[in-house]
Amino acid sequence: MSTSDTPARRVSDVVHERLRQQILGGDLAVGAAVPSERVLADELGVNRHAVREALKRLEQAGLVQISQGGPTRVRDWRESGGLEVLLDLVDHPGELPPEELVRAVLELRACIGTDAARRCAARAPLAVREQAARLAAATAATAETDPEAAVASYEALWQAIVAGAGNLAHRLALNSLLAALDSFPALAAALLPRDVDSLLLLGSALLSGDDAAAAAAARTLLEADLSSA
Repeated sequence: MSTSDTPARRVSDVVHERLRQQILGGDLAVGAAVPSERVLADELGVNRHAVREALKRLEQAGLVQISQGGPTRVRDWRESGGLEVLLDLVDHPGELPPEELVRAVLELRACIGTDAARRCAARAPLAVREQAARLAAATAATAETDPEAAVASYEALWQAIVAGAGNLAHRLALNSLLAALDSFPALAAALLPRDVDSLLLLGSALLSGDDAAAAAAARTLLEADLSSA
């Protein structure tokens, strides 16, 4: 990267941030035309290349649709956006209440975690399943006495499970979900598993390769978080 590229990238970030906030916050409604490159450049005191780069990033995220020869229009991010929009919504919830965002994240986490546990039990190598069982036991052992250690081992458990499931989409989705939840630090204690029996059952099912039992235990643990949050 040349030094001449750096200022343009910084300016593009400013334009991108402003438009993203306006879209997610509802200031630019679905179907509305985004101001032209020339207007945005004049309003923000930037060059049109920076505006064009910011609009392209918004298009890639599913927030706008760029038409050659016509106006750029706001898309309904609920219909066209991807998981990356979750992180934007955490920073700028706009019309979406924080509790609704948290519930959405936890429900998707439960779906992914349940399927990942089933697939991990069915297809992961023994060494991976042994590691997951150890992490489940470590979480259970520290859940009451050392919450900080328990949170760390519990997160490591799910990372091991998703890695063992061998599904890249699950793994990338988990990354986004964990990043979103990290923005709600008060949730860490609430999401700590209190059902030690189900936690140990999950570890045992993974170790033995019982995919049905692993999925059932994972569902019990993760859906319990929905009532705790």
